[in-house]
Amino acid sequence: MSTRDVEKRWRDPAALRRAALYVVSSVGVAAIALAVFLATGASNVVVAAIVPGVCLVGAIGALVIGYRSYRHGGTWPIWQGAAWFLFALMLVSLSLPTLTVR
Repeated sequence: MSTRDVEKRWRDPAALRRAALYVVSSVGVAAIALAVFLATGASNVVVAAIVPGVCLVGAIGALVIGYRSYRHGGTWPIWQGAAWFLFALMLVSLSLPTLTVR
């Protein structure tokens, strides 16, 4: 086992840029889904569920990329942080389907 896993001073600007671009693109797709939901009158439960669904798929994708990075000896905590951010955004956006109940 290497000491890289317990070292807290990771420095990998390229991985940070890739993770940030991944998060921004996932949030962008979720924002487009939110705009579609609001443009349709906020009355369709299926369209409302797309927003947290996009965040969930993005978070799972970030965890997969993080695991692959871990297996190759890369800086996986960056991807784990991206996944946690998307999971938190998913929890916040889970309230959208309740807007359709009247």
